[in-house]
Amino acid sequence: MAERSELSMDEYRRRSRRSFLTGGAAMFAGYMGWRGVQGSEADRRIPGVLRDVHRANESIWSALFREEHLAKEFAYEDASILQVNGVIGIRDEVDLAEWRMVVMGPDREIWGFHDLADIEALPRHEMTIEHKCIEGWAQVTNWGGARFSDFIELYADRMTDEITDVYLETPDQDYYVTMDMATLRHPQTLLAYDMLGQPLDNDHGAPLRLATPLKYGIKQIKRIGLIQFRTDKARDYWGDRGYDDYVGL
Repeated sequence: MAERSELSMDEYRRRSRRSFLTGGAAMFAGYMGWRGVQGSEADRRIPGVLRDVHRANESIWSALFREEHLAKEFAYEDASILQVNGVIGIRDEVDLAEWRMVVMGPDREIWGFHDLADIEALPRHEMTIEHKCIEGWAQVTNWGGARFSDFIELYADRMTDEITDVYLETPDQDYYVTMDMATLRHPQTLLAYDMLGQPLDNDHGAPLRLATPLKYGIKQIKRIGLIQFRTDKARDYWGDRGYDDYVGL
């Protein structure tokens, strides 16, 4: 039987140091890999890999966007009252007599205030389209209101080529979205104030909400309290929680 060799103290120390260094290197590599998939504070703490995928999706969908392309519209008879899915930002009843919408520029300078009568004074448009939820369901409904593009024209003298996005927020600031100007200028994007010919109720975003077949429902903010034209992207409620900012259809 062969005799078992025993390590000298020096050899034992060398092997221990080697194991420690190897283990330390593995831990460091693991830490750096973990950091690599984390988002920075500036990127709203979304994992870097996920955010890269979101940006890739946005670049593809925005490149495919065509202003002249219209989403399919349906017969009015196919429309129904949209199911309620989420009340963030509209939990409290709104006082329609007191509601005002604030409009700001990129530097937060106040450009104007609007009540519902101001929006109703713009040309009215109606569309019967399919509302799609990011959860997977869809429903045909009918919206009436003013085209956002017509609202933009109220501030045509202040618009510059540097304005690329618009930030919208509920009066209580609980819900907020950032939208690209191309979508907001599209003829099927409305500042909607009625559904199936009836004024919006509280659960559907009274008195004024965004409606468009070009984005999932999470972008169609209810009860708009603030519109800010921006030269950069701003916060987005579901974007802050890991969803795609663009969510185009």
